[in-house]
Amino acid sequence: MQPLGLNEIREKFLSFFEERGHLRLPSFPLIPQGDASLLLINSGMAPLKPYFSGEAVPPRRRVATCQKCIRTPDIERVGKTSRHGTFFEMLGNFSFGDYFKREAAAWAWAFCTREMGIPKDRLHVSVYLDDDEAYDIWTREIGVDPSHMKRLGKEDNFWEIGSGPCGPCSEIYFDRGETYSCGAPDCAVGCDCDRYVEFWNLVFTQFNNDGQGHYTPLENKNIDTGMGLERLACIMQGADNLFEVDTIKNICLHVSEIAGVSYGHAEKQDVSLRVITDHIRSTVMLVCDGVLPSNEGRGYVLRRLLRRAARHGKLLGIGRPFLFEVCDTVIRESGGAYPALREKAGHIRRVIRMEEERFDKTIDAGLGLLREDIEALRASGGTVLPGGQAFKLYDTFGFPIDLTEEILQEAGMAFDRAAFDEQMARQRARARSARASLGDLGWAGLDLGLDRGLRTEFIGYDMWESEARVLAIAEDRDLTDTAGEGARVSVVLDKTPFYAESGGQVADTGLLTSEGAVLRVDDVKKTQDGKYLHAGEVVSGELAKGDIVRAVVDGDRRRAVMRAHSATHLLHRALRDVLGEHVEQAGSLVEADRLRFDFTHYAAVTPEEMERITRRVNEMALAAHEIEIREMPVGEAKALGAMALFGEKYGEVVRVVRMGDVSIELCGGTHLRNTAAVGAFLPRGESSVAAGVRRVEARVGLQALDDARALVRQTGEVAGLLKSSPAELPRRVEQTMAELRALHREVEQLRAKELRGEAEQLLLAAKDVKGLKVVTGARRGAPPEATRAMGDFLRDKDPDIVAVLASVWEEKLTFLAVCGVRAVARGVRAGDIIKAVTKVAGGSGGGRPDSAMGGGRDLLKVDDALAVVDDFVSGAARD
Repeated sequence: MQPLGLNEIREKFLSFFEERGHLRLPSFPLIPQGDASLLLINSGMAPLKPYFSGEAVPPRRRVATCQKCIRTPDIERVGKTSRHGTFFEMLGNFSFGDYFKREAAAWAWAFCTREMGIPKDRLHVSVYLDDDEAYDIWTREIGVDPSHMKRLGKEDNFWEIGSGPCGPCSEIYFDRGETYSCGAPDCAVGCDCDRYVEFWNLVFTQFNNDGQGHYTPLENKNIDTGMGLERLACIMQGADNLFEVDTIKNICLHVSEIAGVSYGHAEKQDVSLRVITDHIRSTVMLVCDGVLPSNEGRGYVLRRLLRRAARHGKLLGIGRPFLFEVCDTVIRESGGAYPALREKAGHIRRVIRMEEERFDKTIDAGLGLLREDIEALRASGGTVLPGGQAFKLYDTFGFPIDLTEEILQEAGMAFDRAAFDEQMARQRARARSARASLGDLGWAGLDLGLDRGLRTEFIGYDMWESEARVLAIAEDRDLTDTAGEGARVSVVLDKTPFYAESGGQVADTGLLTSEGAVLRVDDVKKTQDGKYLHAGEVVSGELAKGDIVRAVVDGDRRRAVMRAHSATHLLHRALRDVLGEHVEQAGSLVEADRLRFDFTHYAAVTPEEMERITRRVNEMALAAHEIEIREMPVGEAKALGAMALFGEKYGEVVRVVRMGDVSIELCGGTHLRNTAAVGAFLPRGESSVAAGVRRVEARVGLQALDDARALVRQTGEVAGLLKSSPAELPRRVEQTMAELRALHREVEQLRAKELRGEAEQLLLAAKDVKGLKVVTGARRGAPPEATRAMGDFLRDKDPDIVAVLASVWEEKLTFLAVCGVRAVARGVRAGDIIKAVTKVAGGSGGGRPDSAMGGGRDLLKVDDALAVVDDFVSGAARD
């Protein structure tokens, strides 16, 4: 059995199945796409579930992948054993209603025995207890020795999750030999010892379970296999555990070098080395796929991994951020299989370093506090840390509670989980309270004098004007029954056509008019209990509580906002089409014919990509897709494929905005009836908002037309200045730039010629000091770089030269000293000269023996400083 590297094994697997008609798909991102049930991808088949369930059509009926996976339930075991890890790669071949058991088993056996060269007598196979079909295929058709077959029960060899598709499975085991056996007489496949290692699971999905224990055959049977790449690499390399596999071992070696320790010499050090090695693999992959450290969701998983690794770095004596350096080795080892690692290397390093530095600022203080708490507990005979102290470590010092728990466990202690959870609940309540006050326009504590159950009825989806009754008026944070001309007020109505700012869409503006008053509405906010506050100025008359008003939305502005909001949905679709399905909305601002859209992406959008995005949006708009808006149960909306943000909470009934067959999203904003009404879409910029978040700003409708006209006008003006036509402008600009570059080169050549001439004059005036040619001079109005060029010329011109030049540029004094080869050989060093010269002028400097620079503070001491050169050379030069 020839040893094979992990990267080599991966490629052999994918190529093997490619040759057998499988489509090789790249690994899906670790962030689940359209599956809110998963925090992170944790198996090879997880991202393929829509193909198995029939929700989506697979690109081909045969597929092979190597899928990145993260599992963290056993994170506290990582490091303490050499078998646990959070990141792994899962090899898999899949059939969606194409081939079944016979091909799956035959190909698996061929790959193991022929491609990998594993001896047949070291392979064992298990089948489900009642799966005679699979047993016969393995023994009669493939030729596996019946003594190497094992029938196992439902717990081991039948795959199902509640109701739905399910089926028996076969597992392939590798016999590591008697050395690893538990020694029991009945030790065989299925034993918990280390002898028989299961490394490939073949699931034969052939039944449907109705949830009541009734199984019916599926019309289209599927194959779902999974083989741990690291586990197979252990077999092929004769490694006892995953930390001895080539690529992972190289990461561990890098950590060892930084820490100045060796793996295998001390168990405590080995634990820390394993923790860091595993966690940096997970961290690099997570950041590459767009996860950023935070205190929630997958961002918390990343922060937890990073900070646990950083803490173990401290245990190894590493007193500085270092994980960002180790990530280079991860990228080097895995970048061939996952090119995005190399493309995003800078971004990955930045995110990891920033999080390390953030934690580094607080970890020492936090660890010190925790040590004091542990010592105090020991002194008092206690073993449980109060929840309030654990919460302080979390809230003040950024300690993930799991890290506190781990450190306490190492000391044989625990913490009061219930008290900690209570503190967390109080903090969340305070945050909700703060958000509530902000949501009410800052009118915290203001009693509107209305029942909290009373809500303003919003009728603005279908009506842009209506009659309404004034329920309350507030001025200067006080309730009032009337408001006169010039008053700035907020008015609550019983119903309104005005859209309140929400979901990134700005509020409507317009007028409230009664028989005796006019209020110009310039903002609308919705309180937490559903009341709409119409903010504005009374421009005439007097408005009174109880008045019947005519509420009229500014129609032209509403239409412009609708154009921008519908365009935002089209832009979202275009971004996913061009950049990839990993793109998710991270924020937006929708104004009249203007939009700003923030989205997750790992790199700047290139000009070529932006051109494709722009064209795609305009194509979808011009296609005149009908925009259908419906309310439906949230389950029905998700079944239709409506895009919902991960972690977002929705009610039982949601509003679904569908634009033909190109976009379907959950949205509460106002929209057009047809995409054609968007008009033109014109991007105005793309930029970075935060690590892993990009922003596109754009104009639509009339604003896009105005901007396009302005661009045409400006292009014409520039063309006129260059005496060209707009069509010829790029060529004319390039021609002008070429002419400027040529002129620049000519000027530089003239300057160089002038410098050489000046240098030749200095050489003619050189003094002979002990056989060396000493040159000094002051150059006013000459930049330091020009003086440096002259010094280089003099040094290279004559090996006996010693030149000291002073330059005064923008009221700054700079000295340069150069020494030729023979001058240096005789003991005259430029660095020593510059120290002596700059000291006279109140400055300092230094450098190499042949070239040195320094600065001075006293411009009046230039001549005095240069005057010391002759004596210095005379004293320093050896005969």
